[in-house]
Amino acid sequence: MSKMEAYKRIALVTGGNKGIGLEICRQLALNGTNVILTARDEKRGKEAVEKLTKDYGLTNVIFYQLDVTDLSSIESSVGFVKSQYGKLDILVNNAGIVGHEFSKPIAEKINNGGDSSYILEVQAKLQAADLKFLAAMTIEPYEKAKECIDINYYGTKAMCEAFIPLLQLSESPRIVNVSSYFGKLEFIPGENIRNEIGNISTITEVRLEELLGTFLEDFKAGRLKESGWPDMSSAYTVSKVAVCAYTRILAKKYPKIIASSVNPGYVKTDINLNTGVISTEEGAKGPVMLALLPDGSSSGQFYDETELCSFE
Repeated sequence: MSKMEAYKRIALVTGGNKGIGLEICRQLALNGTNVILTARDEKRGKEAVEKLTKDYGLTNVIFYQLDVTDLSSIESSVGFVKSQYGKLDILVNNAGIVGHEFSKPIAEKINNGGDSSYILEVQAKLQAADLKFLAAMTIEPYEKAKECIDINYYGTKAMCEAFIPLLQLSESPRIVNVSSYFGKLEFIPGENIRNEIGNISTITEVRLEELLGTFLEDFKAGRLKESGWPDMSSAYTVSKVAVCAYTRILAKKYPKIIASSVNPGYVKTDINLNTGVISTEEGAKGPVMLALLPDGSSSGQFYDETELCSFE
């Protein structure tokens, strides 16, 4: 703790050992924030902290092992933060998975370099949210879909619920939930589902989770399309829409906490086989901006990178 005493704000970032999460940790630390970098893999997490120290001279980043799907792991992290700092100022829920697998021929072609024209085609199709193209190159088994909902939505919710008491002890508490371009309601085909999730006056956590349960039932039964759910990259889309809806619920429930959700952009990371078109440095700017929002900022908003964007 002594090496971090020179800094004031305390931030915890999930999925911080690589990609956007690691860059969020770096940028927050450079902004004078104590950063607790968390990850499931202890070895990779410690290596990430060592890299930040070695490459950037940052001494205000530490590692704590955390699995957002394990309640005992979350409770342990809460106990650690409480005993070491007595509060939490910033919670960044970045940990997440895509919920599908790229078909083996596609993955091999991209990972082996492929020809540049093919990789450019993949980038253009994915950047344009071409769901038919995405469906043709991915496989989405039920087990992956359920895991996606469990990590992206329920992991985010569990972290928020566990840390809200410590956030309420902060003078300027912030929650940043990393969502996606697909986190907008427009990617839910069913009008009734869209209207229900989007109605902040009536949607509740209980109802939102009933809808997630229905989604998984429909997924398993092979009736996504007729039930009004996306049938391509479906679990990822539904989980990220749910994260944005939950963020709005949080903002309404805890008016003293500024909670935001954000699409970091189409970032070049391993989640998309590094076909992204912007760097992790660019992708982290939105989440970091929201983590450091000034007091009095609007809560419950959805951002596209650093720009305010409509959830609808």
